[in-house]
Amino acid sequence: MKEKKIFNSVLEDDFKEQLTKIIYNFDTIEGGEGNRNIIKIVTINELKLNIKAFKKPNAVNKIVYKFFRKSKAQRSYEYANKLLELNVGTPKPIAYFEYSSPFLFGKSFYVSEQVDCDLTYRELTKDFNIPDYDAILRAFTRFTYSLHQKNIHFLDHSPGNTLIKKVGEDYQFYLVDLNRMNFEPMDFETKIKNFSRLTIHKSMVEVMSDEYAKCSGEDYKKIFDLMWKETEAFQEKFHRKKRLKKKLLGKQ
Repeated sequence: MKEKKIFNSVLEDDFKEQLTKIIYNFDTIEGGEGNRNIIKIVTINELKLNIKAFKKPNAVNKIVYKFFRKSKAQRSYEYANKLLELNVGTPKPIAYFEYSSPFLFGKSFYVSEQVDCDLTYRELTKDFNIPDYDAILRAFTRFTYSLHQKNIHFLDHSPGNTLIKKVGEDYQFYLVDLNRMNFEPMDFETKIKNFSRLTIHKSMVEVMSDEYAKCSGEDYKKIFDLMWKETEAFQEKFHRKKRLKKKLLGKQ
């Protein structure tokens, strides 16, 4: 397998060598979580790292990633650097590794600095008694508005992909799972649809709509009606796919 490895320019050679050895021995490292992609936390020179091993692509994507499209690992690394340039929170990118044959793409890994957060957006959808709940949800909405103002279209804007950390009296947000992202101007409908994967709770949509209206100057009802419509449409599509998958598995 041909190896491609790209490191953050500030890393020392010794650090790079240690990290490379860890990638070579990734399967032997204890721990790991994830159904499709596997994440393991390791430490080098007191720096805690998050290593994400992407699932091997299917037969078609082995060709696509080899010749026509950047790998998920490369996109994650490049998008992280782009976000930091735009002053958007994301774990610091450390490196990415790719392995391929002359004609097919194989494994890939993305390495970033581990961010130990206080919670993720997902907890907001499950526990309405979190201290400072309303302030956090509104701060998250302002964070999303700032993404839109910077022409950042985070396609995987879903509950588990924003880390939340309290710093003093403020909250900082970090985007993770970065491989699906566009940097482009968005119209109003696209911006509001970007909220559709985040929650099933109308009360949360009401708060986010109210805060987005304050940020954008747009009419609250116009925002809420569209955000709730897109939320319901996403949920219907999600459950329809789930029912279909269950039905197909039941026939096997």
